[in-house]
Amino acid sequence: MANRILPAVALALGLCCLPSAGAASETPLHQRIDQLIAGGKADFESRAAKRSSDEEFLRRVYLDLAGTIPTATEARAFLEDTAANKRESLIDRLLASPEHVRHMQHTFDVLLMERRADKHVPRAQWQEYLRASFAANKPWDQLVQEVLSADGTDPAQRPAAKFYLDRLGEPHLLTRDISRLFLGMNLQCAQCHDHPLIDHYKQDHYYGLYAFLNRSFLFADPKTKLTVYAEKAEGDATFISVFDPAKVQKSTGPRMPKGAPIKEPTFDKGAEYTVAPAKDVRPVPKFSRRGQLAANLATAENLSFKRNIANRLWAMLLGRGLIDPIDRDHAANPPSHPELLELLAEEIAARKFDLRSLLREIALSQTYQRSSELPDGMDEVRPETFAVAGLKPLRPEQLAWALLQATGTTDAKKLALGAKLTEPVLYADLAQASAPVVGMFAGEAGTPENQSFSATLNQALFLSNGPLLRTWIAPRAGNLAERLGKLEKPEAIADELYLSVLTRRPTAEEITETADFLKSRADRPVALQDLIWALLASAEFRFNH
Repeated sequence: MANRILPAVALALGLCCLPSAGAASETPLHQRIDQLIAGGKADFESRAAKRSSDEEFLRRVYLDLAGTIPTATEARAFLEDTAANKRESLIDRLLASPEHVRHMQHTFDVLLMERRADKHVPRAQWQEYLRASFAANKPWDQLVQEVLSADGTDPAQRPAAKFYLDRLGEPHLLTRDISRLFLGMNLQCAQCHDHPLIDHYKQDHYYGLYAFLNRSFLFADPKTKLTVYAEKAEGDATFISVFDPAKVQKSTGPRMPKGAPIKEPTFDKGAEYTVAPAKDVRPVPKFSRRGQLAANLATAENLSFKRNIANRLWAMLLGRGLIDPIDRDHAANPPSHPELLELLAEEIAARKFDLRSLLREIALSQTYQRSSELPDGMDEVRPETFAVAGLKPLRPEQLAWALLQATGTTDAKKLALGAKLTEPVLYADLAQASAPVVGMFAGEAGTPENQSFSATLNQALFLSNGPLLRTWIAPRAGNLAERLGKLEKPEAIADELYLSVLTRRPTAEEITETADFLKSRADRPVALQDLIWALLASAEFRFNH
């Protein structure tokens, strides 16, 4: 939004996207990505999709990096640009924009909190924490360390404590979520026994992580009236496999999966606390097990941590992880391109966990910029080859913000704000408007976002005749219906319509259909709204190609 209000700060992007010092190769990372995807196969290019058209690329990269679609004006400017480096320039411009920051805010809010209801930390505070973090291009390891270290006592870091506090500090829930979200290992089925289907997920892996958390609990501070996270100095992580007939009880100290236990100091009885437990007093142990979690998990030395974020960023842009499913990283489920995942994991660490930098390199790759149309003579291409761009259903936030932009509601709100127009004010207005769409298309709270497409009847009805969408497509100062109403020629109407909604120019057949439809309808304003609705409800709009 603000790149359409204020000039983009390209300098900040340029600094964050410099190649890592001492890189093993002078070849740009995006070229190495393409080399490893091809895998040395001489015939790969002949069996892979061609480079995407400018129209296909434009819509895709806006949705993937900015979380919305371009305006018709922006689309025309890009399509008419003859510069050889216009794609690279667009990628840099989007990564430097406030839209990208908001898109990352939405993406990682859903990733980390999975649409849970507010309990102890208001969502607005958490969202602003994420926004500020991504605006500053905060390194991923730093952000994760802040989230896993926060206890809610420091007002400046209290929003980060939402991860713990709004899960009610439940150690088993946190163990499961931390393992899959930050390490790419879904250890849930290893709680009661070694994983029955994945030999490499062991019960002691689960309880090694659990031991960082089992001493922690929610504490209602009577002075501040706030719930914070507290910790005891005692309590072992013990477990028994339900499959063990002897019922042998085992125990473990805090440890990363496959890692050595953390060394813990010993204290004399009664000397374990800096602040001893008492009525209405939050205890503070001299040695915090939970305090060791962030330092041991979010580090460049932790291979699982590096692989997980590299794989998630790849999936964010390509629609599928190199490891698929994304939280099943184990030896029996190897990456489709092991050398590429190793490269991306090492690069993200070498780049100091600069997410923006890695996203830029992936977006610059020919792998990302391939068409979604199958190569000539081929009926099917395996998705794990990444030889063809996959179709990705728009996520709820992408769909909502794309609808707002396509209908011109965003432009209308800008016009209505006038001199009061600022990025935060516009965002607050649009976020409120988008909420019903997000609520309609979002999955069940507390569960991972479903990347597959399975529209419900309510969703279909929402798009086909929902009152909210009808309101957005009705003529209003600055919106699409009003712009179309000012045009006379069917060619101009079709051009504005298709660029605004589908980010492409209409075909000759579509121009003829538009003209014929308008001739057949007596009520021209209603006919124009019906044309807008038809494109918004189309499969082409619902997917990122």
